[in-house]
Amino acid sequence: MKIGSLFAGVGGIELAFRNAGANILWANEMDSKAIVTYKYNFDSLMIHDDIKNVNFSQLDKIDILVGGFPCQAFSIAGHRKGFDDKRGAVFFEILRAIKELNFPKIVFLENVKNILSHEEGKTFERILKEFEELGYYIKYKVMNTAEYSEIPQNRERIYILAFKNKSEYERFIFPEKMSKKLHWRELIDNNHQDTSLYYSDKLKCFAMLNENMKNFNSIYQYRRVYVRENKVELCPTLTANMGTGGHNVPLILDNNKIRKLSTRECFAMQGFSKEFILPENLSKSSLYKQAGNSVSVPVIERIARNLLML
Repeated sequence: MKIGSLFAGVGGIELAFRNAGANILWANEMDSKAIVTYKYNFDSLMIHDDIKNVNFSQLDKIDILVGGFPCQAFSIAGHRKGFDDKRGAVFFEILRAIKELNFPKIVFLENVKNILSHEEGKTFERILKEFEELGYYIKYKVMNTAEYSEIPQNRERIYILAFKNKSEYERFIFPEKMSKKLHWRELIDNNHQDTSLYYSDKLKCFAMLNENMKNFNSIYQYRRVYVRENKVELCPTLTANMGTGGHNVPLILDNNKIRKLSTRECFAMQGFSKEFILPENLSKSSLYKQAGNSVSVPVIERIARNLLML
């Protein structure tokens, strides 16, 4: 199967499909720093431009179009403006891409689950209607990373699949939940040697953290005015603003000291292997943002394997 990608970021969706056996032909992304990471890990054509400027009719035709289109316009964390936000309006650029690519057999999209309830469901109804008018049959499912993979991150996302072929639509089945799950400590480097990750008593928030962080098996979040403990022994949902002030980077007790997760550990919480290259010439804040903006690779890989068996 030949894959083309929109809003590629560092290539999480592409990695999942490549792991499943697909061939990545090209990808589109406008964030230059994300592209640096992408190019370290993929040899496929990268179109560095705003999607609005891309002429998709000039690109190689594909079987599956994939993309995790910007979610901030629909998320609780954002302003929830939906299609009135330019990040939400890019959905219509996806429709243009589909037409210019001569209607790929399958379209795979990922977004926050709140898109279902946005504008009392009218936004999602519009999305479904637009695909149906293009002759596609739609299946979708909200899946939590902690339930549909071994990765212990609490991350609920909606996965939308549009099929041109009705028979493939009818045959496709989403993966079932998994009982096996890694403990988050299996994904981190205990007694980490990077001293910059550790919090000292010189920080204003240290007294609050030291008073509240007592459980070795919990991951914590510092929310500027309070400390939240994730008591279910899962990593909280990683966010795009990790590293931009540091207050959203998950915190743990390591060797009885308080520290934040490293960039590599945040990527691990998204299911990226140690073989995935994180460029040394990028700042930590950029890599934290890239991890939070990315996707749960193992969940998408399971979906991709089911797709490629059709």
